Amino acid sequence: MTPTAIPDAPLFSIIIPFKAPGPYLVESLPHLLGLIEKDFEVILLPDAPMDVAAYTDDPRVRAVATGPVSPAVKRDRGALQALGAYLAFIDDDAYPDPAWLTVARVAFENDPGLAAVGGPAVTPPDDPFWARASGAVFLSRLTGFPERYRPTPPSRLVDDWPTVNLVVSRDAFFAVGGFDTACWPGEDTKFCLDLVHKKGGTIRYLPELFVWHHRRPGLKKHLRQVGNYGLHRGHFVRVHPETSRRVRYFLPSLWVLFLVAAILHGLFVAAGGVSVLPCAGGLIGLGFVAYAVFLLSILADLLRFESPAVALAAMPFVALTHVWYGLRFLYGLTKKKLISSLGR
Repeated sequence: MTPTAIPDAPLFSIIIPFKAPGPYLVESLPHLLGLIEKDFEVILLPDAPMDVAAYTDDPRVRAVATGPVSPAVKRDRGALQALGAYLAFIDDDAYPDPAWLTVARVAFENDPGLAAVGGPAVTPPDDPFWARASGAVFLSRLTGFPERYRPTPPSRLVDDWPTVNLVVSRDAFFAVGGFDTACWPGEDTKFCLDLVHKKGGTIRYLPELFVWHHRRPGLKKHLRQVGNYGLHRGHFVRVHPETSRRVRYFLPSLWVLFLVAAILHGLFVAAGGVSVLPCAGGLIGLGFVAYAVFLLSILADLLRFESPAVALAAMPFVALTHVWYGLRFLYGLTKKKLISSLGR
């Protein structure tokens, strides 16, 4: 994969992978075309050919049909078609703040050595109730990386950032060969690892560089998403430890192992067995009390950013997220190779 220098090209190429045009595209395009920064093109990457004129007559927008391939493959193909000096990646179910590319432009101008910039993907305030409950799970520092889901100062260097809001220097992108198309989800983790740890590039988190990102509505879709994250993070602990072998990723699995031990202990005692540790029951009880306090701390944190109703509704999502992510993470640890999924 090699770049091609294009004279008089736009400064930015906005790259959007999706299966087929739908309501999200109808919502997103006016926001994209209304950006303060005007020096850009938009590359749409649907599976099948689409009539762009049915959605906009702006000549900066074009579509490149890719066939039914993964989002990682689509992004690489979009990059090959791109004319801009910077590649701005965003998902089809997201739309940008008006100053999105302006913030990115200023950052690259102030630090020409930057390889990429990333920012938060914020749940829209008009998202459905249960979608907001899903999004609320990620707002607390106790449940992950809140800087990815709400503007969280200060600006700082990072080595792993999702492609829902990532703007990359064209030269840096092609220097690492683009995304690892064998990975999805998780292609962004592998890409950032290559960019930072293999090529010595820098990625700066900018809290003011934000997009609005719709969340999965309902518990089933939420758990499917976090389960995929857990599976790939567990696998990456084996194959890409530089950015994945970190304590915080193991914590949900430790909780799962605690639950398994507690259940087995309870069954053993109920069957008439005598615990090897006389204080085992007390320790297990203490563990559940500690987790309850932990959940209350998360609830208090969520109440700072969401309504009481949404924060309370999010708590079952939080508890089940810990269990399901932990289980999938453990399964990922056992996998030597993962097969990329085409679904979302």
